[in-house]
Amino acid sequence: MESKSFPGSWGADYVAEDEVRFRLWASGQKRVTLRLSGEDREMEPAADGWFELRVPGVSPGAEYNFVLADGMVVPDPASRAQKADVNGPSLVTDPGRYHWKNADWHGRPWIETVVYEMHMGTFTPEGTFRAAIEKLPYLAALGITMIEVMPLSQFGGNRGWGYDGVLLYAPHAAYGSPDDFKAFVDAAHGHGISVVLDIVLNHFGPEGNYLPLLSPDFFHKERVTPWGAGIAYDVDAARRYILEAPLFWLEEYHLDGLRFDAIDQIEDSSDEHVLTEIAALIRERIVDRPVHMTTEDCRNVIFLHPYEEDGSAPLFTGEWNDDFHNAVHVLATGETHAYYNDFAHEPEKLVAKILTEGFAYQGEVSPQSGEKRGVPSAGQPPVAFVDFIQNHDQVGNRARGERLITLAGAGRTKALLATLLLSPHIPLIFMGEEYGETQPFLFFTDFHGDLAKAVREGRAREFEGHSGHEGESVPDPNDAQTFAMSKLDWDKQESGEGKAWLTLTRHLLALRQQHIVPLLATAKGNSGKVVATAEGFLAVSWAFPAGTLSIALNVGESAQPLPDLPGDTLFSWPENQNDLPPDAVLVRLATGESA
Repeated sequence: MESKSFPGSWGADYVAEDEVRFRLWASGQKRVTLRLSGEDREMEPAADGWFELRVPGVSPGAEYNFVLADGMVVPDPASRAQKADVNGPSLVTDPGRYHWKNADWHGRPWIETVVYEMHMGTFTPEGTFRAAIEKLPYLAALGITMIEVMPLSQFGGNRGWGYDGVLLYAPHAAYGSPDDFKAFVDAAHGHGISVVLDIVLNHFGPEGNYLPLLSPDFFHKERVTPWGAGIAYDVDAARRYILEAPLFWLEEYHLDGLRFDAIDQIEDSSDEHVLTEIAALIRERIVDRPVHMTTEDCRNVIFLHPYEEDGSAPLFTGEWNDDFHNAVHVLATGETHAYYNDFAHEPEKLVAKILTEGFAYQGEVSPQSGEKRGVPSAGQPPVAFVDFIQNHDQVGNRARGERLITLAGAGRTKALLATLLLSPHIPLIFMGEEYGETQPFLFFTDFHGDLAKAVREGRAREFEGHSGHEGESVPDPNDAQTFAMSKLDWDKQESGEGKAWLTLTRHLLALRQQHIVPLLATAKGNSGKVVATAEGFLAVSWAFPAGTLSIALNVGESAQPLPDLPGDTLFSWPENQNDLPPDAVLVRLATGESA
């Protein structure tokens, strides 16, 4: 990047060769002092609660804090980097210091996307950006086209999922420096892999969040999310902090997109919703490469995901489709507790509906909540939905963090993986899934004192009364061993079973790029239909301008007769005869005259 500073409202930015502007909104404070490299300087108050100071002769890496009138020392809420933890000094960074090797990268089209969800701390034994770089050739050879990195904003302690971030602009120091993350993104681009970041704009974590002290008006006191105080998106300074963060990550780190976490918890009374403004601003500012933005939203809505006639997405690109996971999970395991209850009745019909129309719930009443959920979604193109059979949430929010292979068995999981990777929806696989990883992915944190006790006890209470999930059996999130158990076992790839899984995954992804992706360039909504269903069995098809794709899946207890599906067999697992045996899948493709 040629510019030496991100044009943000908050934080420390170079405004000249060696001059840094420090800017903080502290409407709850009468006086703020900048402590820079051990020297105190009074900040100058500006209008509406802002404090600002320009300091010449500042070198990259200089340490600084803000000192409040009562002597309390706090980090910069918009810190670009921390020396260590969330409570310690912030660091001045120079965005121009890193020299990009793949500056001419122009991204990949959305229709080619195969997402690989990665937790940086458990992906490698070292748990760092630099260590992850060494695995990029492996992911490229596998057929991965996009890495989705779980949240990186600095959070309390060293270990955590990242959804308790408090310094939204600073990559977590335990994983490496900002330049280390840039090197990771740069190297991924060199291997033809896009990188997107999971970002949390709906709450702040419980440790290291000093915004309520600095600026109480940053939050709405009357509104609370499941994880903390609701953010006041209609307050100008707070809105700027939230609005500018996604753009910062995209521009500063040359990212290819973002995943927006739990946006149903982003309530904004402004004339223009903050999410709409974020998407429009990004589309306006970044025009040299495609930017792919996905949302997680339990409401099953589509108003944030309009598609133009030419297939472009003017706002958000796709929606994480929890309905697909939940229905498949019930179909595969028979579990119907908690939110799985919504998918307990004839799950094969729900999976078929999701594959052909997008959502399972499109205005129907949810048995769990007793309220209507969702809107009609059949008119959306298939690529508007990001599907998965497991992810960090659905694995890690189990008491013991079991992966699907542990719950459903290898054969059934392979049939489901093939369905996922060869459907016209956008597929996401969770790290390790490609080689049949059986290590758990647990919920882990690194809190101390009363906070650690509260998290430990709350986690145990969460599973009381759940069959097989007695409270005393829940691993302590703060135990370092819980984190260690969640790391991938890379030795498993070298086993016969691991090699067989990798061979299967590579084959499926090669088939996807060669045969499925060409269908998606002209794929529109209202293209799918349910061909047949029976207990544990479903057959669906999609009629696209470039061909007709059909999938038959059987996870029932008995073989099922195959309906008439057009075209040639693209894939079958295992080798099929006239009937489809249990734990089997068949994919057919008809193009040209056979369509």
